[in-house]
Formats: sequence, C-alpha cells, structure tokens
Amino acid sequence: MRSFAVPLLVVLGLVAAGCGSAGDTRATASSPPSGSATSSPAPSPSAATPSAPSESATPSPPPSSGLVAGRYQPLWPFSSSGEAAAWQRVYRKDGRQRWRLDAGRTAVAFAHDFLRFTEIDQAVKTVHQGRHARVHVGYRNAEGGSGTLVAAVVHLVRYGSGPDAPWEVVGTDDTDLSLTKPAYGAAVGSPLTVGGRITGVDESIRVQVRHPGSATPIGERCCVGAGGSDSPWSARVSFTARTGRTLTVVASTGGHVAAVERFAVTGVRIAS
Repeated sequence: MRSFAVPLLVVLGLVAAGCGSAGDTRATASSPPSGSATSSPAPSPSAATPSAPSESATPSPPPSSGLVAGRYQPLWPFSSSGEAAAWQRVYRKDGRQRWRLDAGRTAVAFAHDFLRFTEIDQAVKTVHQGRHARVHVGYRNAEGGSGTLVAAVVHLVRYGSGPDAPWEVVGTDDTDLSLTKPAYGAAVGSPLTVGGRITGVDESIRVQVRHPGSATPIGERCCVGAGGSDSPWSARVSFTARTGRTLTVVASTGGHVAAVERFAVTGVRIAS
C-alpha cells in the first residue's frame, strides 16, 4: 500500500518546482565530491522549529567551541570548528571545494553521499534567514509523475566567522516523520532507544547511527513496522564509538515509490 504522505509530498514538489524564487537552488550530488563524514534543538530534536534567529542575533562561536553558533551539533561535513577553519584557510588560498559555500549543494551531499540515500539528488527549495538555511531535499517521482518529492527539510548553519564560513548540517525539521528521542544534543550510550511519530501506511523504519569519517553506519536497526496517523514508533539500536564524538541518528522510511521517501535526523554526543 502507498503511504498517505506521498500525495502531499508530490504537491509540495510541484509547487516548489513551479513557484521557485531566485533564492532557490537546484543541484545534483555529483557536483560535490563524495563525503566521509537533525533535528535542531528545542522544542524536540527533530521537531519543526520556529523561524531561525537573524544573523545579528546569532553570534559566531569562539574558535575553541565545538558547537555551531554556540548551540548546534556539528553533523556534517565538519566534526569541529577547527576542521571548518582549516577548510577556510585552504579555500582562501586556492578556492578548493567552493560547493561548501552553497547550502543547497551541501544539503544534497549530506543526504546522497553521507547518509547514502542515493536517490535524493535535488535541492527543491532553499530558504535563507541570516546565517541559517533550510533546504528541501528530494528525488524524482519514479512512477512517472511530474515534479519532485520532498524527503526532508535539512537545517544548516554557517560554521565559523566571515563571508566564507562554510555551511554545516545541524539537523532536520520534521513533518510527518519525527525523531524526538533521544533529545537533541543528549549524551548517549549503547544500546540507544530511538523513537518519534509517523503518519503513513505500511511503513518500514530503518534506524542508523553514523559519524563523520565512516562510510558505513556504526549501528543499525532494520526494520520497524509502523503506520497510522501521527502514531508513535520506537526501536533500540546498538553501536560502537569512541567517547567525545558527535553522532548522527537517522530514521528513514520508503519502499512505495523510492527506497527512501522520508527521513529525519538528530545529533547526539557519546557519553564520557
């Protein structure tokens, strides 16, 4: 059976494709190179968040801070402010990897290359607000319909200072698939209880735990049967990782018109 959410996503894709503004970006994941290695904070790790604060209201973090803008978990492509600053120095010298200054291309690379959701290859719509960007990433309708289906809204924030501060993925804004447990930024251990809510029919939720630098998940649980209208779902997943790392927890579902049709992520820390 098809997910109830698919028709709505088709409509969103058609609207975004037909009514995009000059600020929209469209990109394929072939533009940036393959990467190695959310939900945003409050009210819940991957729940839809209110409008992001303006650039003037969001001071840049000090060089010693590992958080993005002083409050967000760095999920990808950088693991620390030092890595972001190192890239800036190289970029200023030879212009290498300019795609990191494009929020749309960075969001698509996160989904396509880091999460390995290879069908997700388009930035359908990008909304900028100061140092924040929210990118609707999606995939082509495999059933022959027009438009693009939106899989997630990826939240990015400029990491560091200056006009060439690169974009960093810090989470996702939830729609009809949410990831509310564990809490955003929580210190966690293995095994990890993961959960949220979902609207759909015959859904099969896959949970993965990832960290930058690893081409494969460090923990995975597949698959959790779910469905209904705003129904709860939960799973437990074991993983192995060193302390002090920021991890990306991702929940995804699909199988109706694409392998991955919706996903949500959140950022957590390994308990010391």
